[in-house]
Amino acid sequence: MSIEISEPLRGRARLERILKFTTRRVLFPVCVLGPFAFFFPKIALFYLACGAYDVGRNKGLKLSTLRRYFIGNGFRLWLLSPINILLDLFSLPYVNKGVYRLEDLPASHQNEIKRLMQVTNDADLVRQVEERSKEHRRAMFFWRTYGIKYDSVVNVPAYYEPWKYIKTIGLSVFNRKVTTSPHFGWLRPTFRVLYNINNITDKSAYIIVGDITNYWCDEKLFIFDDTLLHVSTNATDQLRYCMFVDILRPSPFPWIMSAMVAVEGYLNKFFKFIRLSGWTLVEP
Repeated sequence: MSIEISEPLRGRARLERILKFTTRRVLFPVCVLGPFAFFFPKIALFYLACGAYDVGRNKGLKLSTLRRYFIGNGFRLWLLSPINILLDLFSLPYVNKGVYRLEDLPASHQNEIKRLMQVTNDADLVRQVEERSKEHRRAMFFWRTYGIKYDSVVNVPAYYEPWKYIKTIGLSVFNRKVTTSPHFGWLRPTFRVLYNINNITDKSAYIIVGDITNYWCDEKLFIFDDTLLHVSTNATDQLRYCMFVDILRPSPFPWIMSAMVAVEGYLNKFFKFIRLSGWTLVEP
């Protein structure tokens, strides 16, 4: 996940962009993917089949989506595609719809999301984090990630209480005129739940997933599979505050989904993925 740069690049920044473009579009396919396919054709065909299924789930599939998936910021998702396909199978008969309304989820999941929304409404988070947010282009506050509790600059006791399905509770803040580049998540034992907690007054703040655009002024709750290509935009003159939540996918085997989340939590704590994704993690 990265922030798009709208102004023209010059000097060193322009050179870095050219080198990055050349590495992704030319050197990586020729020097890495090509030799791998030559020496390991069966594995390459297996991954090609998994990737074709995985990227094909994106509605309104474009050539740019394929490029991003196979040789862009979706490459890590492609590497994990066999695991994600297994998670899809373990989720049956709950077919992945990609984008969800609250009522599409089981009642138990709905109740936890409603509880989280009520706790958040009572916490008055915008007032408490505003000063720590406005200096950053994109700021993130966490109370728990992948089931692991974190100290936060704002103490909300309910966020630390036991949650059966909700595994991540955070708050993402987009400053004025900030847009992410189109990007993919990596693993899907969970769905992403976004809940906008401040009042957006026009359609300049939104999220796009495939052929669906959700405007925060119209609908404050949005639930989706974040391994689909998506982009978030705040083109307004105000900050945008969204709860950033991961909830377990409905499945007859919830322990498998929970185990994968635990692995994600360990890897995230070790490698600090959030810091590598263009966010500023605001800590006490």
